[in-house]
Amino acid sequence: MKSLRVAWVAGLLAVAAVAAPSGDASPGDPYTLETCPVSGGKLGSMGDPVVRQIDGREVRFCCGGCVGRFEKDKAGYFKKIDEAIAKQQLPLYPLETCLVTGHKLGDKTVDLVHGNRLVRLCDANAVKEFQKDPAKHLANLDAAVIAKQKLAYQRGTCVVMGKQLGGMAEPVDVVVGGRLLRLCCKECIEKVRKEPLKYLGALGKGGAKSDPPKGGHQHHSAPGGDHGCCGGHPQGDQP
Repeated sequence: MKSLRVAWVAGLLAVAAVAAPSGDASPGDPYTLETCPVSGGKLGSMGDPVVRQIDGREVRFCCGGCVGRFEKDKAGYFKKIDEAIAKQQLPLYPLETCLVTGHKLGDKTVDLVHGNRLVRLCDANAVKEFQKDPAKHLANLDAAVIAKQKLAYQRGTCVVMGKQLGGMAEPVDVVVGGRLLRLCCKECIEKVRKEPLKYLGALGKGGAKSDPPKGGHQHHSAPGGDHGCCGGHPQGDQP
């Protein structure tokens, strides 16, 4: 199969799959990569990650010193983030058709990373249509993720509170990093947003399972991180 074209788009206002904090003007989808985009170090290895909203997207850093280095080359670092996000989310992607047109994905497929979310579109024209109303199309993508992953969802308790799902009310379904999490109540959404890696990790084998899309494009790992900042960081993979 011919290589698929990839569009790396930074700086677009995202509509979060998980509700953003009240008053947040730039609520990007949570950053679900395990490493700092600048140092390549594992998040949490130097204390709590530093969370920033940059051009409408959430980015997490190992320390405050990496934020300034990121700002000096946003395009380059966002490209590395997008490559890693596409690789992370592709195996879970629920559709073999274009999110906008419904046409079968083919040789002109564009893998668009919009606000920390992978979206697969059939061509450049579909990209333009998507950008006219991202919220509508992301809502449709969420619905497709929930419909597919709910069939294989095995965890019977809320990943946040540990309460039995459906005990007092219908579970609240949210999508984070292309994965379905079923919560006991809306109050748990904000906790997931603050610590997405913690609760995605808790999902583990008891969560949703999904096979890689047929004929899916194989993304390569991003280059190694810049380890020269902040007096040096442990060697780590780029996000």
